[in-house]
Formats: sequence, C-alpha cells, structure tokens
Amino acid sequence: MSGMGERWLTHLGGASRLGLAAGAALALAAFGQAVGQAVTLGFANAGAGQYPGLLAFLYAVPLCGLALLSTVPLLFARPAAAAVVAAGANVLVLAVFPGPTVAGALAAVFAVWRLGAAGSACGNGLSGWLRRVDRSGSTRQGWASVAGDLGAQYLAVGLALPFLVLALARGGNVTCVLLASAIPVAAGTGIALRASRAARTYSEAGEALADTLVAHTARGERARIARELHDVVAHHISMIAVQAETGRLTTPGLPDAGARRFAEIGDTARAGLTEMRRLLGVLREDAADPAAGERAAAASRQPQPELTQLTGLIDAARDASVAGTRLIISGPVAPLDPGVELAAYRIVQEALTNARRHAPGAAVDVELRYGAGTLRLRVRDNGPGPAAGQPRPPARHRPRAGPATVPP
Repeated sequence: MSGMGERWLTHLGGASRLGLAAGAALALAAFGQAVGQAVTLGFANAGAGQYPGLLAFLYAVPLCGLALLSTVPLLFARPAAAAVVAAGANVLVLAVFPGPTVAGALAAVFAVWRLGAAGSACGNGLSGWLRRVDRSGSTRQGWASVAGDLGAQYLAVGLALPFLVLALARGGNVTCVLLASAIPVAAGTGIALRASRAARTYSEAGEALADTLVAHTARGERARIARELHDVVAHHISMIAVQAETGRLTTPGLPDAGARRFAEIGDTARAGLTEMRRLLGVLREDAADPAAGERAAAASRQPQPELTQLTGLIDAARDASVAGTRLIISGPVAPLDPGVELAAYRIVQEALTNARRHAPGAAVDVELRYGAGTLRLRVRDNGPGPAAGQPRPPARHRPRAGPATVPP
C-alpha cells in the first residue's frame, strides 16, 4: 500500500465527521432506492383487483427498514456491531427480495473495512468480556486484548461467508458474488492498514527507547567521570591548598618571600579547584537534580580562558620562578576561534608547569606567531634537560578544541 493511500485511508477511518456525513448520505440514498424498488415491485406484482399503491407500501416497509438497518448503524454503533448489522441486513434483503440497495451494499463493505482497520477499538467488547470473566492478572488481560483483536479480524473476514452461501444457493447471483468478493478484500485492506500503523508505532517507540538508553548511558558515563574527578583530583588539589596555607601559618621564622610562595601555591590550587568545579558543572549540566542543574549552569556560564589572559599566566609563572619568563608575540594580533585560543592557553599552562617541574630555575620563552588565519605556538626553556640515559618525561599537552584538564 502506498504511503499516500495509507494516509488517506487512515484519515478516512479516523475522521468522525466525515464518517457521519458518509453514513448519513448512504442512509438517504439507500432509503430513496428502497422506495423506488418498492414502487417497482408493487406495480409489477399487482394483480387483478389489487391496488398497486397499497402493494408498493407493503413492499416499502421491509425494504426501507432493511435499507436503514444496513446504513444507519454506521452513524452510532461500534465497528463490530455496525459491520454485523449491515451485513445481516444485506443478507436478509438478498434472501427475500431481488437485491439490496447500492448504498446498503457499499455501507456493508465500508463497515467491514472499518472493522478490520479499527482492531483493538472494535475488540473492546470481546476483550472487556474476557477481562470480566478472568480477573487473575495483567498478563491474562493482555491475552484478552489480543484475543479481542484476533476475534475482530476473523469476524471481518467471516462476514463474507453468508454471501458466499447465498451465491451458491442462488446459482451464482451477481450481487451475492460481488459482495462475497468485496467484503474479504475490504477486511484485508483494513487489517493491513492497522498492521502498518502498529508497525510504525512500534518502530517509533523502539527508536525513542534506543535514544533514551543512549542518553542514559551517556549521562551515567559523565556522572562517573565527574565523580572520579571530584573524589581524586579535587581532593588532592584541596590538600595542596590546605597544606600551603598551613605551612605559611605554622612555619616559624618564615621569610616574606617564602610566605608569598606559600600564598601563591594556595592561590594556584584554589584557581585549579575553580576550573575543576567548572568542568564538573559541564559534566553534570543535564543531571536530574534541579539544584545540581542550576549550579552546573552557573558554573558553565563562567568564561573559558583565552589568549588575552596569557599575560596573567606569564606573570604568575615569573613570580613563582627565580628565572625569567618571557612572552614573545609576532605578527598582526587577531582574534581566533574560542576553541583554538582555549587550546593554546592550556598548552602554555601545561608547558610552564612542566618547565617548573622538570627544569626548575630555567628561563622560559613563550612565543606566539600570528599568521593569515593561523597561530604558531612555541614554548622553550634553557634548562639542562634529562641526564644521559634518562628518558624525557612524556609531554602531556595536546591541542584540543574544547575544555582540557591540566595536571597539577
């Protein structure tokens, strides 16, 4: 079934106003044709001494009643009841009179199609009766719903059997054959439409479930990373700050330069804790706790470092080292992508930390060379380097386009 045809049939089956209008039109057409059939039969079968008008009236009463019975249930009854009544009315007309009305036959075909397309909606009566009979649990209630759906589908197909029997009994009556063929086709079309609709619903539900599982896994991983950073790295940085402050306050006869060094160590540790909290806020920004989400949003709104803050970083490195630290800039200075500036800042920060750790007392040059849309970064020192046979410590700074952590 094409997508356009499926959408049209779905719209037709679900539009209550359109269904009411179609049912009313079919009822009026069937009533008018039944009156015409009654008049025709009355005049055709009137004998000597009989009144054709009275005979037509006697024909009109059952014909009009059966015509309305085959069409009016579409307006009020549920799909299963409407299909059964409409098909039964057409069977009675075919059994007693020459043939049903065209509108009545169309109403029966439409009712059977709606029965097959409605599925569980039309099986509510059967499934509800099964639930009342057996209230032992939700599992059996589910089986009752499935039984109701299957019963509705078999009923839609089985409504063709009376017309098949009439076709065989009346020697292949054309109307009986047409209805015996059209009703199974209508039932199959409705069942196929419902199956396609259910498959699409299940597919969308599966995709939504998969997306939810992926998002849940990602949130769990981010929470694990944030927990490890908080439990391990943040703890050690806090201890550095506490020990620096304790050493400054408890060391007797500490010169002013030493006190400043302790204070700078504590300030650096606290700055590292601030950046750590910012990173944890980014990792926890989609946490389920609203208070944690607000704290994460407040932390993530703080600006990330950029190249304009390199002077402060160079000044801090110069104050912490007995040797000089220089910042050399060449080329026309131009703003770069925030991710590039953040990566360059982190590289310089890591390089200065490594220089203080592995080449204490060495002078450090930080060189920025701006080009046409490019930035060349070079950090070097005049330290002696590792001893002979000793491997050089691995460089742990790598360019990244997002927030990066710097080892303490």
